[in-house]
Amino acid sequence: MNKVIALIEDNHEMRENIQEILELANYTVYSAENGKKGVDVIKQHKPDLILCDIMMPELDGYGVLYMVSKNPETASIPFVFLTAKSEKMISEKE
Repeated sequence: MNKVIALIEDNHEMRENIQEILELANYTVYSAENGKKGVDVIKQHKPDLILCDIMMPELDGYGVLYMVSKNPETASIPFVFLTAKSEKMISEKE
């Protein structure tokens, strides 16, 4: 039986690319374009892993994590945040 991954990402191209890569690696992937729909996907399919963008419309990644963690049926599912942010904040020393 294939492992199931829930992928929650609002960027269509990013979501499609990640889903294709995971499916080529023999994972079953259920995707959603926002956090609200993602929570529904998680409740319905009880995935083995959740990959979730942080900044999304409807419900952001932190909201998804909160909803998942307060539900006993989904609280133990591993959760990984995805982000498109690539800049690192560098603090200047005085």
